[in-house]
Amino acid sequence: MTPASSRFRHSIHLLTAALLLSLVQSVCAAGWETVRYNGNDYVTLRSIKSFYRFDTMKRAGNKVVLENKVVEMRLTVGGQEVWMNNVKFVFSFPVVARSGRYLVSRIDLAKMIDPVLRPKYIRPARPISTIIIDPGHGGKDPGTVNRYGNEKDYNLQVARKLKAELEKLRVFKVVMTRDTDKYLTLSQRVAIANKYSNALFISIHFNSGGRRGGAAEGIETFTLSPVGVAHYGRGLKSSDFEARTGNSQDSANVALATAVHSNVLLMSGRPDRGIRRARYSVLTGVKHPAVLLEGGFMSHHFESRLINNDAYQTTLAKAMAKAVVKYKVATERQR
Repeated sequence: MTPASSRFRHSIHLLTAALLLSLVQSVCAAGWETVRYNGNDYVTLRSIKSFYRFDTMKRAGNKVVLENKVVEMRLTVGGQEVWMNNVKFVFSFPVVARSGRYLVSRIDLAKMIDPVLRPKYIRPARPISTIIIDPGHGGKDPGTVNRYGNEKDYNLQVARKLKAELEKLRVFKVVMTRDTDKYLTLSQRVAIANKYSNALFISIHFNSGGRRGGAAEGIETFTLSPVGVAHYGRGLKSSDFEARTGNSQDSANVALATAVHSNVLLMSGRPDRGIRRARYSVLTGVKHPAVLLEGGFMSHHFESRLINNDAYQTTLAKAMAKAVVKYKVATERQR
């Protein structure tokens, strides 16, 4: 490790420690009920109800619902799935029932619930002027392949449509990591993105459930796992406790994912597979708010045909363009 990289890693650790200290102080100052359980910090759902001004909290079986005139939040005790206004999120830790109270991890409060319910409090929320579109795969890397075509081509087709939709607005500078069938390493994509400031990063992909004709279908949106949270689908590793460049945007990442995911669901009508956490290289290295969209399953009998359809591709592009505008309005609103 070079002296420069050592200093950078040290500064990231200091930033992480400062953020955690700030979170602890803010939670205590707000009068939250906190519980230490199984080595992690939790807050009670009763505290969440009070702070976010939910009118009611009801339980039926293992389901708990918090509701007011604006937001409905549905949680599963013992599970990690939560719905906020019918958009599915996947918590980093299960909801816990203990001593008559329901507990949510402090990480999920700070890194998911709060950015969704209070996007205007995201700091720093810089004015967005540039949108970086990353069509996944390319060149010698075809991505997922089915009988209709290659993922790399669909990614590029949707990316071009999104670029056209954004340019119509005459608000943003639009940059594509690739505009041809070109192979780029993940580090090259990150380097292109990080040339720009005041930007958002959207990586476009299509999913695979393995064998052709698989049952998996629907939309997934990924954001970078916060420090101490594993990559989707695997257990914790020691490296998961190291802050990455993208972790400086944890709250903004979730707010952007919420805008993208909810708009794509609304306009596409496809099933909701949730907003999830991952440590994909394009998410760990990009310094901007960043998401990776999986716009459907190329292995699914119906979605494979949809993905090959020009109208569906246009729908995805329009949905993402609307999401970018919604994110900009929500995070730049006067405090």
